Amino acid sequence: MALINRISKLFQADLHAVLDNIEQPEQLLKQAIREMQQDLYATEDTIQHLQDSQQKVEARLSQLQQLMDKYPAELDLCFQSDEEDLARSLIKRQLETAQLYDHLATQNESIQQQISGLQTRMGEKQMQLESMQQKAELLITEASVLRGDPLSSWDSPVTSINTDEIEIAFLNEKQRRQ
Repeated sequence: MALINRISKLFQADLHAVLDNIEQPEQLLKQAIREMQQDLYATEDTIQHLQDSQQKVEARLSQLQQLMDKYPAELDLCFQSDEEDLARSLIKRQLETAQLYDHLATQNESIQQQISGLQTRMGEKQMQLESMQQKAELLITEASVLRGDPLSSWDSPVTSINTDEIEIAFLNEKQRRQ
């Protein structure tokens, strides 16, 4: 029984090693970073769309406010001319305009809250992405060192040393030993 357990553990260990090599953790990490970046871009697009909608709502609110500012003078004219039917019609339009204005103002507030929430989440996601990118750089550097490729983490390794540098280093070592 112990022999079977040991053999099964060997197969499991080998299987896990094979899976680790197949998965390529560096590539998976890079893919996760790309997905986070795409999510950020999608959030930016959503925020831009909401800001465009908000501008349209605000423009419509401005138009409605101008219209509502005209109603009192028109009503005064109707009452001075004893045009009660016209005044009733005008009051109806005034009430409808006020109702539409209130609805659009509520919609504008809702859009502003959505934008604010998305911007907060986007900031958090941006911080997470930056943290993940830093961790990925460290892990990839560590992995390249573990694979026996210590120079892969250096952008521009020193490849040539001239004779003057050798002579200066030699003289410094000689002087230190005296």
